[in-house]
Amino acid sequence: MNTESVVVIAIDGPSGAGKGTLSQLVAKHLGYHLLDSGALYRLVALSALKANADLQDEDIIATVAGQLQVRFDTTGQSTRTLLAGEDVTDAIRHEDVGMSASIVAAYPKVRIALLQRQRNFAQVPGLVADGRDMGTTVFPQAQVKIFLTASAEARAERRYKQLLQKGMVVDMAELVSDIKARDDRDTQRATSPLKPADDALVLDSTSLSIDQVLKAILDQVAAYQTLVR
Repeated sequence: MNTESVVVIAIDGPSGAGKGTLSQLVAKHLGYHLLDSGALYRLVALSALKANADLQDEDIIATVAGQLQVRFDTTGQSTRTLLAGEDVTDAIRHEDVGMSASIVAAYPKVRIALLQRQRNFAQVPGLVADGRDMGTTVFPQAQVKIFLTASAEARAERRYKQLLQKGMVVDMAELVSDIKARDDRDTQRATSPLKPADDALVLDSTSLSIDQVLKAILDQVAAYQTLVR
């Protein structure tokens, strides 16, 4: 299939901006497939941690990335992530996995190993791709590009509430520090740094509700659909 003809909505942005939630809502609303690219890097990190692999060895981590056995199960109420048949949906959301994912995602060889795998998600009737370089590197031809951001403090507060709901003890100041450190790594890496595509709509969700952001994204999709009719 020529994936160039498949409608792709790329939603990029830093950690905690709400990309995952909004991408799932958009995909559900439109009946499109969903790619959580961040989950792929978290899966690489989790696999490496499980194998006690050296996170500083790019070649070893690239090998781990190339051997991933991953499947996203969308048949239930929420998307479940399966690694070699094991449900790791919750495991890949742990803070240590997230920090490790930020480290391995900076490796060019890891990004190359996962590039085609991500592009293969582009199938009819369309795809919502959530990540950090969806609109710039993975799907530069995406018909709709969104760059979703928010202040580090707002993103830390959202994460703080999520972790509290899971019964985890967290420190707000440490969360803010971790988010800023991840932002620095993501924006300063040599390969596919985090930045808005030139033709992306930038949405700052700091003071916006989920419904407001969802409407803005769907309005952008509607504008594209009107243009091509």
